[in-house]
Amino acid sequence: MSEKTKNYLGWAIIIAVLISAGALWRMAGTYGKSLEPGAYRSFAVSAEGKVVGVPDVAQFTFSVINEGGKDIAVLQKDNTVRINQAVEFLKSKGLAKEDIKTEGYNLEPRYQNTYCGPIPRDGANQVCPPPSIVGYTVRATVSVKVRQDNFDALGEVLSGVIEHGANDVSQLFFTVDDPVKLENAARAEAMAKAKAKAKSIAAAGGFRLGRLLNIDEGGPGPLFEKYGRGGDVAYATAAALPAPAIEPGSQEVFVTLTLRYEID
Repeated sequence: MSEKTKNYLGWAIIIAVLISAGALWRMAGTYGKSLEPGAYRSFAVSAEGKVVGVPDVAQFTFSVINEGGKDIAVLQKDNTVRINQAVEFLKSKGLAKEDIKTEGYNLEPRYQNTYCGPIPRDGANQVCPPPSIVGYTVRATVSVKVRQDNFDALGEVLSGVIEHGANDVSQLFFTVDDPVKLENAARAEAMAKAKAKAKSIAAAGGFRLGRLLNIDEGGPGPLFEKYGRGGDVAYATAAALPAPAIEPGSQEVFVTLTLRYEID
């Protein structure tokens, strides 16, 4: 091999090494960014989106409670008749069958303890008879959903189930049947606010926005509910009752987004 050929080969090897080193350097930089993107040249912005919606579903439960003697059949028969009357009343007010659900049915004994008298002075063991069953309590509980198109009759529904056999009404609250739509709207608002804030910061800092590196979503919790009226409603008598005024109020959905941008 001539000296000239050796020189060409040497230069070729040197150039190849330099090209390989440059490629490795670029690969290392890219890999480093993938591990910790923009770690030293990035910034984050946060923004909150809020949407106010009107609840479209009211939910409550009612119970029929029977307390009596040891004749369980009599208690169960009366309980069933009154539950069926209340359910038929709800259907007559336009409530769908799938919005009326039996939540529980309980039959519990009622006990009476026997008085044993004073403790003997001589310390002798005192044998007391066990508690005896003096009667039973039957409780049937039904949960009800009232849709928005029946809200005008909600007060009448609450008082009506009492008139038709229920003796306990409780846990009235309002909610949104499909909260995903509200969450999406709040998320879109939070995204728009965060992007606008990032552009403002970049303009004030004299740099350009780079890639959007990541998005974190958070929030203060589930739906925050504000009611016109809610809580427990109970009546002790089945006499004709005035319909209570019920207002659904509003619900607020919050979504917080944090965007991290690379500084270009």
